[in-house]
Amino acid sequence: MKNIYYIVLLFFLIFYACTKKNIQNQTTISSEDSLSTYLSKANDFSSTTKKRQKYIHKAFTIIVNQPNDSLQRVNLFRVANRYYNLNDWKKYQEIAQLVLEKAVNSKDTVSIAKAYSYLGDYYGSQGVSDSAFIFYFKAEKIYLQRNDNLNLSKTRLNKALLQYNESDFSGSENSVFKALRVLKGEKAGETVYELYNLLGLVYNELGEYDKAIEFHNKALTSLDENPTPIEFQSRATSMNNMGFVYQNLNQYKKAIPYFQKGLEQKEDLVKYKPFVYAMLLDNLGYSRFKINVSKGLPDLFYESLKLRDSLQLTTGIITTKIHLSEYFASKGDMTKATEYSNEALAKARNSKNARNLLLPLKQLAILEPQKAFTYNKEYIHINDSLQKAERKIADKFSRIQYETDDIKQENADLTTQNRNLVYIFGSVLILGMFLYIIKAQKAKNRELLYKQEQQKANEEIYNLMISQQSNVETIRVIEKKRVAQELHDGVLGRMFGVRMNLDSLNKFNDEIASQQRNSYLVELKNIEQDIREISHDLNREKSELINNFVAIVVDLFEAQKKTYNSKLVYSIDSSIRWDLMSNAIKINLYRIVHESLQNVNKYAIANSIKVEFKKGIDGLFLRISDDGVGFNVKKAKKGIGLQNMLSRVNECKGTFDVKSKKGEGTTITVTIPI
Repeated sequence: MKNIYYIVLLFFLIFYACTKKNIQNQTTISSEDSLSTYLSKANDFSSTTKKRQKYIHKAFTIIVNQPNDSLQRVNLFRVANRYYNLNDWKKYQEIAQLVLEKAVNSKDTVSIAKAYSYLGDYYGSQGVSDSAFIFYFKAEKIYLQRNDNLNLSKTRLNKALLQYNESDFSGSENSVFKALRVLKGEKAGETVYELYNLLGLVYNELGEYDKAIEFHNKALTSLDENPTPIEFQSRATSMNNMGFVYQNLNQYKKAIPYFQKGLEQKEDLVKYKPFVYAMLLDNLGYSRFKINVSKGLPDLFYESLKLRDSLQLTTGIITTKIHLSEYFASKGDMTKATEYSNEALAKARNSKNARNLLLPLKQLAILEPQKAFTYNKEYIHINDSLQKAERKIADKFSRIQYETDDIKQENADLTTQNRNLVYIFGSVLILGMFLYIIKAQKAKNRELLYKQEQQKANEEIYNLMISQQSNVETIRVIEKKRVAQELHDGVLGRMFGVRMNLDSLNKFNDEIASQQRNSYLVELKNIEQDIREISHDLNREKSELINNFVAIVVDLFEAQKKTYNSKLVYSIDSSIRWDLMSNAIKINLYRIVHESLQNVNKYAIANSIKVEFKKGIDGLFLRISDDGVGFNVKKAKKGIGLQNMLSRVNECKGTFDVKSKKGEGTTITVTIPI
């Protein structure tokens, strides 16, 4: 009886264990099935946002309780992708940060690099470009170490897109070519298309239209060889980009067929890429308008505007309204034209992008000549600010790469130094032991000392090489700075002012406007002569420009008198021997005067300006004074204008002094030894 009891008990235990195992297996399968279902439903674009968020959260709840292994991290990335598709950037960042922490703990470099890329996407979406660049750069370094060329090229593409969006076009170009170089031999049709397309956009912004057309054609060829999914609408995008290049070339007849081809797949465009469809409509309408073809106008503009309004595409809305303004202005309906321009300006002022203000300001300066000066002044101010900001972000990107590499090098150097210290200490200890035990081995000790001296000499040679490399880099930076100064201090501001005023005068056909146009044409000829002289100056050691230095300076003063209301008084000491001065001194003096006058015109609101060249015992004196509003010298010293002038004075081994108080004007004194 007892034996029967044990048999029954054993059978029950086996049955229970098998049942429990089956239940566990069923639970696991059920969990996996649920996860797959939740992730699938979370990607159902026909469902509501609220439902999709619910399914993502359910999937995350299952995944977060899984062990920290490669499968869990893969699933977490899938969750992050669902949040990305919903534009839920906060959750996207949280998941990416969580994966990064888990990947670091597991020393999973693949997941670490991927998490860096995701965090780069997040900060890029938030407009924090420097943080985005740092994370892309970190991911790039890991992929480079792993020889993962495909992901390396994709990361460099992300960097290039970020640089393009921040108007760092040269940096973007460099990143694209780096990506293309590592893609040789790789099957990456989609990435190749994106890189070629981006290069086309970059060269379009740089005004190198032949190159832009070349790379847009390469992008289209890559689509023929490796078609992308229909939802990407890559061909329509390229057609729009190609047409836009011809628009910039004012070849509107050539542009129209590209926009028409881009619109052929209307249904797919509206479904997958409505913003591209809106661009194509607007660009087609504008090209037709520019060649006086009324077909579809203004309906193309209205349809594009309606779609852009629904998608909340601020920049697109502003562009279309300006196009409508131009259209109605051409029809003589100045009321509607002004109305659309003012709406565009109001929209631009409410946006966070200062660049959006440029088009409305330019159009309003044409439509309202009585306010043209105010609009043009604001345009110039914003344009200058944008250029400075673009230079800063480009410098910041370069600095991030440099500093990151520099920190790594410093760490490597510290490791080497520590290792060397250990070696030296060990060597000294051993040497002491040998000296203490065996005095007879002096010969070997001398040999050891000789080797140490040789090592020290090698180290000195290495340091010298490093120093030489540093000097070469310093010279390169100085040369870049000099070229930047030439561009900043050059004739771009004058050319822009003349162009804007000519644009304003195009609306009038009276005799006064004609006379003013003629005076501005004369000014353009003067600017053209200045450009020739600067070019000659740069290419032939700046010799011939200086031979007529006084005349050039006087021309600058006369142009100032004609262009601005401030009273200008100048004097040039006739005893100054300009022919004995170096070309470099004369160039720098001219640029200092030019920069000073520009600053007075932009900021001082001065009634009178006085410029004096005098010869003294200690050298040549240049004094520039005005009765304007003045400024805080301590704060202004950080500005690029004063920095440029100071740099030029230092180049001439002179002295530079600025005196200014708010409400009391400004005096700049330069002393150059001759």
